[in-house]
Amino acid sequence: MTFETAPAPEIDMPATHASPELLRRAYRLLRTSDELARLYEENKAVTAKYVHATARGHEAIQLAAATCLGPHDYAAPYYRDDSMLLGMGLTPYELMLQLMAKRDDPFSGGRTYYSHPSLRRAGFATIPHQSSATGMQAIPATGVAQGIKYLESQHVGLRQADPRDSYESGQPVPGLYSSVPTNEHSSNPLVICSIGDGAMTEGEVSEALQMAVLHQLPIIYLVQDNDWGISATGREMRTMNAYEFAAGFKGLHRLQTDGADFLASYATMQEAAEYVRQRRGPVLVHAKCPLLGHHTSGVRREWYRGDDLAQHTLQDPLPRFHEQLLGLDFTETELQELADEARATVQTDYARALAAPNPDPATFADHEFAPPAVTQETGERAPAGAEKALMVDAALHAVDDILQEFPEALFYGQDVGGELGGVFREAALLAKKYGDTRVFNTPIQEAYIIGSTAGMSAVGAKPIVEIQFADYIWPGLNQLVEELSKSCYLSNGQFPVQSLIRVPIGAYGGGGPYHSGSIESTLLTIRGIKVVYPSNAADMKGLLRAAFLDPNPVVLLEHKGLYWSKVSGTEEAKTTEPAAGYVIPLGQANIFQAADEQKLAGGETCVVITYGMGVHWTRTASRQFPGQVEILDLRTLNPLDWDAVQAAVRRHGKALVLTEEPLLNSFAESLAGRIQRHCFRQLDAPVFTLGAANLPAIALNVELEKQMLPNPDKVATALAELLGY
Repeated sequence: MTFETAPAPEIDMPATHASPELLRRAYRLLRTSDELARLYEENKAVTAKYVHATARGHEAIQLAAATCLGPHDYAAPYYRDDSMLLGMGLTPYELMLQLMAKRDDPFSGGRTYYSHPSLRRAGFATIPHQSSATGMQAIPATGVAQGIKYLESQHVGLRQADPRDSYESGQPVPGLYSSVPTNEHSSNPLVICSIGDGAMTEGEVSEALQMAVLHQLPIIYLVQDNDWGISATGREMRTMNAYEFAAGFKGLHRLQTDGADFLASYATMQEAAEYVRQRRGPVLVHAKCPLLGHHTSGVRREWYRGDDLAQHTLQDPLPRFHEQLLGLDFTETELQELADEARATVQTDYARALAAPNPDPATFADHEFAPPAVTQETGERAPAGAEKALMVDAALHAVDDILQEFPEALFYGQDVGGELGGVFREAALLAKKYGDTRVFNTPIQEAYIIGSTAGMSAVGAKPIVEIQFADYIWPGLNQLVEELSKSCYLSNGQFPVQSLIRVPIGAYGGGGPYHSGSIESTLLTIRGIKVVYPSNAADMKGLLRAAFLDPNPVVLLEHKGLYWSKVSGTEEAKTTEPAAGYVIPLGQANIFQAADEQKLAGGETCVVITYGMGVHWTRTASRQFPGQVEILDLRTLNPLDWDAVQAAVRRHGKALVLTEEPLLNSFAESLAGRIQRHCFRQLDAPVFTLGAANLPAIALNVELEKQMLPNPDKVATALAELLGY
């Protein structure tokens, strides 16, 4: 047999325990991967309509990794890993359906790029959704491993695929794992996180490695190093490779391998998997690979590679493996037959994929969210004999109830564990009651705190996490936007992320520029997450439980000034505490204060549409206008109770939208504009808005803070003008 590549170097024959059947399948799949890359290049007018990358040069290590992945395991492949997917049992046809964004793409229904898989299918390793990987996959993948370890500690089973969702009506999975002798692996689940060496420079990767060694998690970080980013070389991007870098993480077992040599890669990956399954601790495998294809179809190798491509070609895994198999008594005829089968399959699958239907445009909006678990208010809001509770205590009791009821629930974040139980004591004594496995502190890693919940959710754990202050959420926004918010939509509904993210928010009493900010408008530009903002203890308890039960990412904003009702005018944030199990549907506003019916009939009233502290500012201000002010407490900002907003505006004809945020370009201004567009004919005055001054931060001095923020007096001034319009 001849190859269209440069001659392979001297062949070393590493010892192997791989069976002839495994070697045969691996060779056929390596040839399949080669044929895919060749076909895509020959038909680039069709195949490069949407961007893609192929595994050329990386096939050997990827196929070796696939031998470690059984139906009880989890994988986070990256965008060059189509050979790993073939090794896991996916067919060329399925990969091509994604390449061409076809309706039956099993990962996303035509919504996301080639080799960006999401898969929950019986008989296969689970592949949770991840974004275009530039290191970000390390955190959700580590969250999967942490979820596995947590559920094992609680003796709770992992979430499994629906057994009815099998491969072609129960046919055997055509991957490599089933070819591995059963005595070489066990059922202890593991995670493989695949990543490029360039992405190892991302700070979020270090957060993931830190947590993996801190908690000794069952994960393999497979680093495929081809010495290139896009057009940047390794020497431009780093002073050490991933193997050298990983030495700084004590407790991270390290291995190196020749990623262009299947036999060496197989031996290394089996060693890594055995270590993880037996010791339940993390491993990093550094695999050196050539880059034989384009970085992506949109970045042509001939534009910048020069002589480097010829040097990489000398390391081509295909001729090397071919020669090794001849040395293991395979014949040229046998290998040619496998090559012919691979080519025939690719050609046939390509014709099928070309003819496959495109998505129905009518489905474009499907799966923004998974259906809510709570659709109506249930439980006792004001049980007989119940005492009034502070908002902070209502939240604490709600979490306590959840941890008692749901063994898969856990709570973590900065300072929420141990003795303190949160800087606001919102988790006081929970760690003592439930143990450090369920309620624990994390490093100061907002990205990990948020992003890990995507992995936790994928295995069936139900995380509640906390960001200490709203001003500190920004390092976590990368994960919130790319990994959590898009997961349900881009996985075609396979992987909604159940995640409750608690965030203390708001200003009072001199908190200063880094402990007082309001962030809801930024959050509300992120589609695919829900944003909740209670104003009192009863709502806090009911909404927190609903947020926990919701199968989607929910950010719960908790105003620090309402926690203890110490701020003048916030006494009504303290309410009778609802019974355990009380729940309020997300997206349901509440009339906190109604207007007098006679004054309403006389056209003397208005509505203030607000949330959080705004409810209490308005309550105080409205005492100057008895019976004339309705307060509509939104409670949930997304989904918005638009029906309640419209009804209130049409009922009164005059509306003020009140926020604590700087007003310019805020959610409040957006809502006011929407009201004017849809309720114009019922308005008796322009929609008024009131918010904080348009400044970049809240000053530390309390007098400067007062000047910037709304307060009851400012609200009263706005109400007087609106009612008199």
